[in-house]
Amino acid sequence: MKTNEIIQEIQKLPIQKRIFVIEKALQTLRRQSNTNQMNLAADDLFAEYHSNKELTVFTNLDFEDFYEAR
Repeated sequence: MKTNEIIQEIQKLPIQKRIFVIEKALQTLRRQSNTNQMNLAADDLFAEYHSNKELTVFTNLDFEDFYEAR
């Protein structure tokens, strides 16, 4: 279906259903935008994480026993 056809079909809908379609389309765009931003941020930090030992200094403690102080 072409864009023009989709728009024509949406225009045939009652106002409430048109609003629903618009809201769902915006939600999809926001979700995709957030996902893209998170992926870009992860890519940017990937090299830093592997090269900067200060970011991983506490991983040395991962296998040590932990006792809660009371």
